[in-house]
Amino acid sequence: MTSDTPADAPAEGREGHGGDHAVDVARAHGVTTMFTLSGAHVFPMYDGAVKADPPMRIVDVRHEPSAVFAAEATGKLTRDPGLAVLTAGPGVTNGVSPIAQAHFAGSPLVVVGGRAPANRWGTGSLQELDHPPIVETVSKWAATAHAVDDIAPMTDRAFTLARSSHRGPTFLDVPMDQLFSRTTVTSTSTGEATRIEPDADAIERTARLLHASERPVLVLGTDVWADHAEDAALRFVEESGIPVLSNGMGRGVVPGGHPQLVTKARSHAFKNADLVVVVGAPLDFRLGYGVFGGKDGADPAKVVHVADSPAQVSGHAALAASVAGDLTTTLDGLLERLLAQSGTKPSWAAWLTDLQERVAAAAQADATLLTAEADPIHPARIYGELLPRLADDAVVIGDGGDFVSFAGKYVEPKRPGGWLDPGPYGCLGAGLGAAMAARIARPDSQVVLLLGDGAAGMSLIDVDTLVRHDLPVVMVVGNNSAWGLEKSPMQFLYGYDVAADLAPQTRYDQVVTALGGGGEAVTDPREIGPALDRAFASGVPYLVNVMTDVNAQYPRSTTGV
Repeated sequence: MTSDTPADAPAEGREGHGGDHAVDVARAHGVTTMFTLSGAHVFPMYDGAVKADPPMRIVDVRHEPSAVFAAEATGKLTRDPGLAVLTAGPGVTNGVSPIAQAHFAGSPLVVVGGRAPANRWGTGSLQELDHPPIVETVSKWAATAHAVDDIAPMTDRAFTLARSSHRGPTFLDVPMDQLFSRTTVTSTSTGEATRIEPDADAIERTARLLHASERPVLVLGTDVWADHAEDAALRFVEESGIPVLSNGMGRGVVPGGHPQLVTKARSHAFKNADLVVVVGAPLDFRLGYGVFGGKDGADPAKVVHVADSPAQVSGHAALAASVAGDLTTTLDGLLERLLAQSGTKPSWAAWLTDLQERVAAAAQADATLLTAEADPIHPARIYGELLPRLADDAVVIGDGGDFVSFAGKYVEPKRPGGWLDPGPYGCLGAGLGAAMAARIARPDSQVVLLLGDGAAGMSLIDVDTLVRHDLPVVMVVGNNSAWGLEKSPMQFLYGYDVAADLAPQTRYDQVVTALGGGGEAVTDPREIGPALDRAFASGVPYLVNVMTDVNAQYPRSTTGV
């Protein structure tokens, strides 16, 4: 059993229904909260949670995707699998997009689904659907516990797989008659999460490449946090002297403002590097598909991919080396071998200074937009007001397109585990669920949800959930009355746009107040800061609805295709 695997397995000889046993296993794996939307197919799961000692918290939402997004965000924040319980048929299919998000983001997640009764199967009972074939392409494992005696061991398998490298979602459904049935479970084995030992020769090859490089860049991604390697990563950065960039939940591993964090010089770093070492992130569209360097006819940069498991190592990029395995072991081993090459760390001071100068220039250029007095409001001004109000331990959640892209540019977390975004799948509507999870997982921290107005329309009804469960969150909507990511590209391609406009200046704040929270609309940039102060002080779910300029678009360099 690993150090992060709870040991409080249920007592031997436990008699109960299927829901009791599933809840016992979930508690043994560290679950304290069940996210769900009520459905009769899964009533025994609720009964098991209510009667557990201590009871398991149940957070019921207004639409199933929010339950799964909340459980997925719980997995991201706590690094133990989150639990979502969905009723049969549409309950499960409503959860498929969040499961897919967890799959692409590597989030530990278990979804338990209801299922039509086994004794009625094939006769057309309510919501009869064979779920696993639908879910299996976006999960590590999808199966059915066909008998009550299968529920405990298969639930344990679901949690064990979800928390093992490479982490991800698992799915288990249970026929309704079996979930209500009773049995005695004599023991429940809390499965050991697998950790893979990296190859020493691969670490040595990477160390040699680093030692020979003149302009290296290190990229830290989500799996550095997920694999509990944040301390080893910071140790490697500071003792090697390498310039570093971060993405996903790698943000904050090297705290914002650190002299070696050169994310603001990202383009220059990638174009001029001779070696790029990517740790814990896929070589996807966010990282140029693994192609770097080559500026002004220079040779392309050599690329090293470091992943937590062999299947995550890129199969499409031309790699100079790769390492697969536990990321703490890998990073500590790499530092040891790097310093052993010559007895001292390489000198990359000139390269780092070049990047630092560009970071300083970018920060100076940013200051103009962060303090802009433009009318309509430039979205960057919102971040100019928000950044000085964020505590070091704040959790910032992005749910949107263009507006949240600005967040990625300006928000540099001070601590690891404080940034949530949809990841490479790019699924909108995840924000309200993530906000629930963040408020529960980090009860003493600021929780700030940044919403595009398009994304807000997908899940804002779940403010009702925040209110009912007393989960205060500060929400900020960048309201440009459009699908900003689509409007401008369509105009570029066709000379016009269609299906890209939303109703002008919609009062999303009034939706929140109608649901029992608080909120206000802002049209004057000078009022953004005071509105944020009122939001943080309110103690309720509070939405600041800022009307922004639709023509102030994020200057992106990739469309993701």
